[in-house]
Amino acid sequence: MTRAILFLLFSSVMYGAAPCISATPACTEFVTVGQGASRGLVYRTFSLTEKNPQITRALVVIHGANRDADNYFRSSLAAAFLAGALNDTVVISPRIASAAGSCHDTLASNEVSWNCNVWRSGGAAVSDNKITSFDFIDQILRQIANKEVFPNLKEIVVAGHSAGGQFVTRYEMANRVHDKLGIPVSYVVSNPSSYAWLDSSRPGGEITNCNNYDRWPYGMQNVTGYAAAQTVDELIKQLAARPTTYLLGEIDILPLGGFDSSCPAMAQGKTRLERGQAFGKLVNEKFGAHHTVTVVSLCGHNARCMFTSEQALPILFPKP
Repeated sequence: MTRAILFLLFSSVMYGAAPCISATPACTEFVTVGQGASRGLVYRTFSLTEKNPQITRALVVIHGANRDADNYFRSSLAAAFLAGALNDTVVISPRIASAAGSCHDTLASNEVSWNCNVWRSGGAAVSDNKITSFDFIDQILRQIANKEVFPNLKEIVVAGHSAGGQFVTRYEMANRVHDKLGIPVSYVVSNPSSYAWLDSSRPGGEITNCNNYDRWPYGMQNVTGYAAAQTVDELIKQLAARPTTYLLGEIDILPLGGFDSSCPAMAQGKTRLERGQAFGKLVNEKFGAHHTVTVVSLCGHNARCMFTSEQALPILFPKP
């Protein structure tokens, strides 16, 4: 019997229900999205519907472009274990699945099929155009903020890496539940390839021959999807006001792992590290945000390295 299993058995006796720690169907459930039968799958360490007073913290982690929620669940579990947070944190890894275009995920009955690309910027579902990918996360946050289920929840962290980092930076500025949950929410944006730039400036150089460099999701013109319900001024104000950390890999400087080398992305910087540092500087110095830029030593474009680093653990698992 491994030390980890012994630890969990001991902890379940001391603290109550043991967390579900395998990226298998046993650790999944569905969350209804919208008014109909549409639903999305999540991996989670504890049930989202059964009362659990031991939970004081929630971590919601958005996967990358491969939509591999199972792998992100494993990495999040590793981070929670290192932080000593497995027993008081509900860890959730939603699967934003797609069986459209070049994506070929196998879907369960009524499971939402999202657009293969625009899911990362709050785009509408292919299978139900009345809902967006941001609505999915809204519903997860409402569910975990329910005091009937988690009466002692004190903190929610929404984090994402790579394409998931793109999702979180845009969700952070656009979501309409942040101030309605009654529980503080913070955001961790890790190694995205691009940001919704807040003005027409770009640190990456010449943009005169770069078509659509300032259009959503690279900029604030022609905003679409979930975010279109608000004005640009409202989106910028919300982004600046909400607590956010840009978690950047010190050696995420190579065009690997689905790196966006399009003209609108390259206008934001030559590497993911450069883009994140420039965006953090922009929002803090020009738009009055108090966001944190944290560079993780010796990590490249790797979610496991980023989320299990000593620098990341207190950000992902803040003390209530």
